[in-house]
Amino acid sequence: MDWKYSRIPGLLMALLCCFSPRVVQSADEAGPPMLKVERNRLIASGQPVHLHGVNMPSMEWGQGENLSESLNAATEWGANIIRLPLSQDRWFGHTPEKLDGGAHYQASVKEFVQSASAKKCYVILDLHWSDTGVWGQHVSQHDMPDDNSVAFWKAVAGAFANQPAVLFDLYNEPHDVTWDVWRNGGKVMEESKRTPEKFEYDTPGMQKLLEVCREQGARNVVVAGGLDWAYDLTGVASNDALADTKGNGVIYATHMYPMKTWYTNGTVRSQEWDRLIMPAARKYPVIVGEFGNGEDNYAGKVIEFAQQNDLAWVAWCFHPRARPCLISNWEYTPTAFGVIVKDALHKADAK
Repeated sequence: MDWKYSRIPGLLMALLCCFSPRVVQSADEAGPPMLKVERNRLIASGQPVHLHGVNMPSMEWGQGENLSESLNAATEWGANIIRLPLSQDRWFGHTPEKLDGGAHYQASVKEFVQSASAKKCYVILDLHWSDTGVWGQHVSQHDMPDDNSVAFWKAVAGAFANQPAVLFDLYNEPHDVTWDVWRNGGKVMEESKRTPEKFEYDTPGMQKLLEVCREQGARNVVVAGGLDWAYDLTGVASNDALADTKGNGVIYATHMYPMKTWYTNGTVRSQEWDRLIMPAARKYPVIVGEFGNGEDNYAGKVIEFAQQNDLAWVAWCFHPRARPCLISNWEYTPTAFGVIVKDALHKADAK
């Protein structure tokens, strides 16, 4: 969501980026077991898995802030999964802050994954920022992935293929396209939310990005966010679910925020989660990939809804400047929203 970002400012040869070595887990640093989709739930080692955690931004707009300390704090809160937003341009070094072909950035992601795995914590690698198909330009959040996103997932899926701790989130918050374009690709006509600019580019669609991951031999569970900024899953429930014949399955993401449309039916005012989310959740695993706070304990109600319906959940976000914030400083003091999430994580972790 555009509103959640504060304005944050932001040679190993490029050959290293193109032929990035896979992350290999040694026997003495066993991480969490590999996830797999079974009907509408996630399992590992034959048992249901209940995932709950936080988003940890900063690698979409820069090279990462306090990642190691934040991982320690989040797992102490009780998180067993972290969603890590990434930028395809920064992965390949197409931004000005590091002139190393992306080597430092890639190493930071791999180090984070290894550290999380050692803590038995899963990591969602989330393609959060793209570039409308022009390397180094318009690096931000966009309506859909572009052709450069194919190169990103080829590299990332190759690097983390079958690493048990890793899930792949194909694209953050798709919006303003049809379900057919969401799934199968096509032309995107996009107007910038911040400037008068307009963009026209091709999107490969979510099915193609899934197939790119599988072509690297990566069976890792894939996350696919629905439309309306990853809120609406009605198309997934009808005809537009992704086909995955070569991997461990797909979990669909919904992002739940209080500014989404509210509906009034008689005396009941709601966001109709039973209409927009639950038909998909009855068929496939669903994760609340982001949610924020609002009036009348909105965050608490989202968590309750997720728990009642056995949905995974990951709160936005574990950063003191990317709103809505779970922490107020780098001492990890929880905000009022953070207290709700921290208490829920502790309770979930204790089960």
